[in-house]
Amino acid sequence: MTTDQLATAEQQARLLSAALPYMQRYENRTVVVKYGGHAMGDVELGRAFARDIALLKQSGVNPIVVHGGGPQIGAMLTKMGIESKFEGGLRVTDQTTVEIVEMVLAGSINKEIVALINAEGEWAIGLCGKDGNMVFAEKARKTVKDPESNIEKVLDLGFVGEPVEVDRTLLDLLARSEMIPVIAPVAPGRDGHTYNINADTFAGAIAGALNATRLLFLTDVPGVLDRDGNLIDELTVAEARALIADGTIHGGMIPKVETCIEAIERGVEGVVIL
Repeated sequence: MTTDQLATAEQQARLLSAALPYMQRYENRTVVVKYGGHAMGDVELGRAFARDIALLKQSGVNPIVVHGGGPQIGAMLTKMGIESKFEGGLRVTDQTTVEIVEMVLAGSINKEIVALINAEGEWAIGLCGKDGNMVFAEKARKTVKDPESNIEKVLDLGFVGEPVEVDRTLLDLLARSEMIPVIAPVAPGRDGHTYNINADTFAGAIAGALNATRLLFLTDVPGVLDRDGNLIDELTVAEARALIADGTIHGGMIPKVETCIEAIERGVEGVVIL
């Protein structure tokens, strides 16, 4: 982790801590927290995150954690001598890669987060979309525009999926049992294959299915910026769409904001990028 990455991760951790007093107003309501970025690679910041999740639970909030793990997946593939392949900025996931993705996400990272939260005196349980038939996925259909011909090219990303069904039964049972679900974004398809799902998209689907009060994205980016580079504090869905259309929101922020919009349309009351 570079100095800049560490500084960003530390700022991210402070932002979640600062938000805790405001979250207490959501007693007995569900808040989905998407945990990712370089904070996951720092032990002390990981402990701080776990402490904040425990405090949310102790404040009467029902937190659900969805985590990513792109850097850790890349490191494991490198360690095993497998080259990471990307199309249009998205990881191509063949059969061997999806097995490693599941091992890293649902195994290593997931259990580390569970252990950290449990060390704070709470009961966390590690899950993925396969558990309790929680999430079913379909092969993602992604396209990218060729800059020369301006023709849309269909990308074959292998076993990269989109969540299409979410069953909240297991999560409702866990909420009543006072446990904190920690969920890895891996899910089965009706075709029998396992799919790797973007963690932002996965978190949005979970939050929408639960009609969560808030969906929080902990990221390495400051949030949505205007054309002058200033942080925009608040946006409506219509305003967000307009900023995408005029190019103010661009690059990697587009899919994140689109996930926010989809979550709102599915019933989430508000989405926050920290």
